[in-house]
Amino acid sequence: MSVPTPPRLLDLAGMHLIREDALVCSALEFLPMELFPRLFMDAFHGRHIKTLKAMVQTWPFVCLPLGGLIDLPHVGPLQAVLEALDVLFAQKVRSKRCKLRVLDLRNTGQNFWSMWSGASTHGFSSFRMAPVAEHSSNPHQPLAPLKVYIELCLKKRTLDNFLTYLLRSVQQRKDSIHLCCKKLTIFAMPVENIMKVLNMVQLDCIQEVQVNWIWHLSTLAKFAPLLGQTSNIQRLHLSRIHVSVHEEQEQKLVQFTSQFLKLHHLQDLSLDAPSFLKGCLDQMLGCLRTPLDHLAITNCRLTESDLTHLSQCPNIHQLKGLDLSGVTMTNFTPEILHIILKQVVATLQELNLEQCGITESQLESILPVLSCCSQLRTFSLCGNVLSMAIMEKLLSHTTGLINLSDEFYPAPQESYSPHGALHLGRLAQLRDKLIEIMQALGRPKAIWLSSSPCPRWSNKTFYSEESFLCHCYMSVNLVCICGICIP
Repeated sequence: MSVPTPPRLLDLAGMHLIREDALVCSALEFLPMELFPRLFMDAFHGRHIKTLKAMVQTWPFVCLPLGGLIDLPHVGPLQAVLEALDVLFAQKVRSKRCKLRVLDLRNTGQNFWSMWSGASTHGFSSFRMAPVAEHSSNPHQPLAPLKVYIELCLKKRTLDNFLTYLLRSVQQRKDSIHLCCKKLTIFAMPVENIMKVLNMVQLDCIQEVQVNWIWHLSTLAKFAPLLGQTSNIQRLHLSRIHVSVHEEQEQKLVQFTSQFLKLHHLQDLSLDAPSFLKGCLDQMLGCLRTPLDHLAITNCRLTESDLTHLSQCPNIHQLKGLDLSGVTMTNFTPEILHIILKQVVATLQELNLEQCGITESQLESILPVLSCCSQLRTFSLCGNVLSMAIMEKLLSHTTGLINLSDEFYPAPQESYSPHGALHLGRLAQLRDKLIEIMQALGRPKAIWLSSSPCPRWSNKTFYSEESFLCHCYMSVNLVCICGICIP
């Protein structure tokens, strides 16, 4: 018969205190800090509002990760905390114990609550010391504005109740609360509503912006001034920015690209289907202020002049990732890709040239510089038309790239009938030939082959660590030869 584990003294003390609001409120100045998180959780879930407010005003940690506790659509707990903060900021002489500087409403902080409640001890000592560092501020001086961190994902035409309440509360307390957001994601929301929300946010706190919705260039131009104020942004992703027939493209483009002059920390830039960039890429590249780590310009039409400007841009020389998938290059001179890769040969780790209409002469042109990309880890050419002969040359040039672990290639051109139908039996024969080629090269690596377009996923390319999720993929590996899985 098992003996139940007796409750800890810490738990018993908390259970006793929470029953007496008056007792706990009077004891907070002398209460061991180890009791605060557990007691706060008990007060929170037990709806002991008086105790909750008193604990906020004596919180002995820099951060209160409230988002790890509350059910965000409900505003009740947040209202109690904000009312407690109003009292705190109004106090002429505040508690010496209070170290609160950050209120985190994101879905984080579970580790904090579990560590202090005893559910987890991992990292306990380091977390314990950092939040309680003393501040030099005088308790008689006004508190610095409290930072409130939230996750902003704008995907409805109207704001939900929680965000509406929060924004109204911040507006009422704008001198004492700064609303901060590190990642901003925008789906379907009118730009006017977006502007209203962002006017309440400390824009210099934003580090990542993703726009995953169809915008016209005129909409992007309206958003541009706010983008320019995100001075600490590191990652920017824009998708499907279209140009209307009657739009004044040049003026709108200048309004957008000029904002890059203010983005001195931008590292990752991703533009998917930016129809406005054709013939104008130099205008944007000329406004970049910092070297990029990753650049993606995908699913759009560019001119050869655009790629020439890209190869001459000083801010791509340290690129770790380059994605030009869906940019048709069939009629470009073979040398243009060679020149681009030559600029990034020392740092490039990921290269995506899917669905680019690359010709064999263009591929042959980049093979010498490709073989020198010693840091390359991922390389994809899916969606292009390549013969067995050029694939053999390709494999021979990449065999020395010891860091290259993920390789995705189109099924050889000889796998298809004259009408473009994939012949699975012929593909299996060519697979065997590729295995022989790789054996001769002494290359114990796996490569992935895909049909184009994929019969099951249309024009989309689908990769997975699990083999055979799609019958048009197969792995070629010297150690374990995987065939084609036909449903």
